[in-house]
Amino acid sequence: MDSDEDKQARANAIAQQFIQAIPHARALQMSVSEVGAGRAVIEMPYDTRLIGDPQTGVIHGGAVSTLMDTCGGAAVMAHPSGPRATATLDLRIDYMRAAAPGMRIIAEATCYHITRSVAFVRAAARQEDGTQVAAATGAFTVEGLA
Repeated sequence: MDSDEDKQARANAIAQQFIQAIPHARALQMSVSEVGAGRAVIEMPYDTRLIGDPQTGVIHGGAVSTLMDTCGGAAVMAHPSGPRATATLDLRIDYMRAAAPGMRIIAEATCYHITRSVAFVRAAARQEDGTQVAAATGAFTVEGLA
């Protein structure tokens, strides 16, 4: 029987492999900062290549949505039921405010319910000072449960 530490290490490795397999995640320089049972936290640094409005320096909303989508998928992959694969079925994002220029954005997602074929996720994106910039709910496919 695996220890909690072994399970945590395996979940972290799976989440890291998951984001490294996604070209967008690599291009956005995402990194996993925490992962646990059905939960993931992924960070994205501020990058001038991602500016959506040159006058304000604000990061494009598409980059924020990609971060939240990726974090949601990582939370599904870290679920204790051990899915082997996932894909986004539906993702609703509510943007509350633009992220302040120069600040990294941190997404946190929780897979709060899972069936044989669908996982349900809630996520939030905050800038590094803790100010929430977006919230999301989503449904993801689930394949190959353990």
